[in-house]
Amino acid sequence: MKNIVVFGAGKSATCLIDYLTRICTERHWTLTIGDANTEALRAKGIQSPVLDLVQVDVEKASERIQLIQQADLIISLLPPGLHIHIARDCLKLSKTLLTASYVDPEIRKLAQELKEKKLLFLCEMGLDPGIDHMSAMQIVHHIHKAGGKITLFRSHTGGLVAPESDDNPWHYKISWNPANVVKAGSAGAEFRENGQIKKITYQDLFDQTGLVDIPPLGSYAWYPNRDSLSYIPVYGLESTLTFIRTTLRHPAFCQAWKNLVKSGLTDDQKVIPASAKSFADWSKPLLPFIDESNRNMYAQLGLFTAEPLPPGQDRSAKILQFLLEKNWKMQESDRDMILMLHEFEYELNHEHHFLKSQLIVKGENALRTAMAKTVGLPLGIAAKLILEGKICLQGLHIPIIPEIYEPVLKELAQEGIRFTETLS
Repeated sequence: MKNIVVFGAGKSATCLIDYLTRICTERHWTLTIGDANTEALRAKGIQSPVLDLVQVDVEKASERIQLIQQADLIISLLPPGLHIHIARDCLKLSKTLLTASYVDPEIRKLAQELKEKKLLFLCEMGLDPGIDHMSAMQIVHHIHKAGGKITLFRSHTGGLVAPESDDNPWHYKISWNPANVVKAGSAGAEFRENGQIKKITYQDLFDQTGLVDIPPLGSYAWYPNRDSLSYIPVYGLESTLTFIRTTLRHPAFCQAWKNLVKSGLTDDQKVIPASAKSFADWSKPLLPFIDESNRNMYAQLGLFTAEPLPPGQDRSAKILQFLLEKNWKMQESDRDMILMLHEFEYELNHEHHFLKSQLIVKGENALRTAMAKTVGLPLGIAAKLILEGKICLQGLHIPIIPEIYEPVLKELAQEGIRFTETLS
């Protein structure tokens, strides 16, 4: 009997747990969920004979190891900085590990030992990174196999509010880790455009937006996402003139967010002055950026009120996060939406082609969100395929090879996560 252990049960875990509970019930496997807050788990209504909820402090080695020892496969949905604790234990105890997070330098250092121990660590197995890799690489390999040459690749992904639940001027509500919403873009961006390497600082990132049309929803703004350059060799697109991975937002969001960045209100290092007692005091650096076109958007966040600042918070980013969680909260019946669009230009048989591959997924409500579905299901499907011996790999991987993406994309389509393509 197989046992799957999941560490972390936040906003993105709900649909993963639903899926794994179903799979484990059908196969007579067991599922263990380890989280610091088991009461929050029970409040989600998660109940099943195959499911065991365990309170665990993941920073305590003894508590981590107790769960990992009994597992056949581990999934970590913890904050990225905590994955390394789980990874080192999995390596020591010879356990397979899956995460939805980027491969960081610390995880990468384990690659040789994983090969030597013939273990599999599969990372970047969520939405972005994850579904974006799989869906894009399926097209890349198809074009290359046909003898085509790709000259442009742009990949856009956004976690947004569905139009039917869009009722604030930012056109945004929080469906994932709110701390990451505040920090989005803080690393700046690097990408290739028209054969030139471009680097954009955080301060300028939201000034460098483009527009893309996603039928039938309309136009969305995009800004470059992190380091696109490192994925050029990963995707085998060294000769591509334009290679950009981006994040999608509503145009009004980007126009207003850039001023929060420039005024320092998103800074997680900046300690606010002791004289700042209210939200109005704290947000004074934003005042030079205020005009009639954006005043309502900032007022909607409560930036200018005399309300006291939350106690114990002395960093601007944390104060902003407090306001976002309060004012961009999804109501119980709200629906979120995932948008993904890949754009390819390529030459084939002396003809120029433009291919668009598009995904739109909507959530059910504030608990079973599109974000939770698209982050969680790839992990769950991969876990099932690995334990059934249908994915047999060793070492450190991300989902860019057919052995992973073909069966996972096939089952995602059965779960309602499927792309539509247009070719011109």
